[in-house]
Amino acid sequence: MTDPITQDPIEPATTAIQPAAAVAGTPLPDPAIAAMPFDRALAELQTVVGRLETGGLPLEASIELYERGVSLHEHCARLLGGAELRVQRLVDQAGGALRTVDLSPDDGEGA
Repeated sequence: MTDPITQDPIEPATTAIQPAAAVAGTPLPDPAIAAMPFDRALAELQTVVGRLETGGLPLEASIELYERGVSLHEHCARLLGGAELRVQRLVDQAGGALRTVDLSPDDGEGA
């Protein structure tokens, strides 16, 4: 088979197809992180950030640590999003009907 533009021969692919994340350089999700409770993931994320801020690590170690931090951050964000939905479902309106309430730390509404 030849390239229609350059007329150069095209060799068939001999390598296996890689997952999109591996090709793009994005790490695949770590199952150990996915199983972590929020408090543990947040504590590890804080440790990762502290180590990166301190510096002094080789470049490759810094990149790996940064990637772990991104995975931890995404996991914490997913857990927080789920918790927010659960809280919204629990807010009762008069008559027993559920209503969604926008919650913010400044609301001052008691639990």
